[in-house]
Amino acid sequence: MTKGPVIAIDGPAGAGKGTLARRLATHFGLPHLDTGLLYRAVGLKAEKTGGSPAEISAGLEPSDLADPELRTDEAGQAASKVAVIQQVRANLLDFQRKFAAQATGAVLDGRDTGTVICPDAPVKLFVTASVEARAERRYRELRAKGVDTIKPRVLAEMAERDRRDSERAAAPLKAAPDAYHLDTSDMDADAAFAAALAFIERKGFRSTGP
Repeated sequence: MTKGPVIAIDGPAGAGKGTLARRLATHFGLPHLDTGLLYRAVGLKAEKTGGSPAEISAGLEPSDLADPELRTDEAGQAASKVAVIQQVRANLLDFQRKFAAQATGAVLDGRDTGTVICPDAPVKLFVTASVEARAERRYRELRAKGVDTIKPRVLAEMAERDRRDSERAAAPLKAAPDAYHLDTSDMDADAAFAAALAFIERKGFRSTGP
């Protein structure tokens, strides 16, 4: 299934997996795919147009992932809703596996990269943190952007999304049996990167950069 070196990173919202994935991709000189953007694009488009998520996912293009609105909380909630639809997941699976199968290898992050998309990836990480720590990070991020919200609301929304992602029948959020668990509750981005890098290098990976 996979050809080049693949690093699969999974975990719940707010754990820091996206930041970590981007840093690792840069460090190792590998292309990066935030698989959640695919579902955000489908979910947001479905809500805006009233179209069928299954049909939208079948016609998704790489250019659809460039919309800045995909990084909003609304897009994240929309993604979690369409991600439970089996046909949506099936339509997007081929896109993700083709990306992972590049000769260069790749870094993918999401919720089922190590369990469904790249089960044979040589390096798998499950990045997590307490829901309280993740909600606090998200609250600070939203406030920094000028969004008027309160901590209890952010915490409730994150807990609901965790429940939906973990209980869905199609590829639920869970760690692969051979994934390295990285709890970032008490870590900043630098500490998380250092811990992940140490694990990955023990697996034989080395940077292709200077």
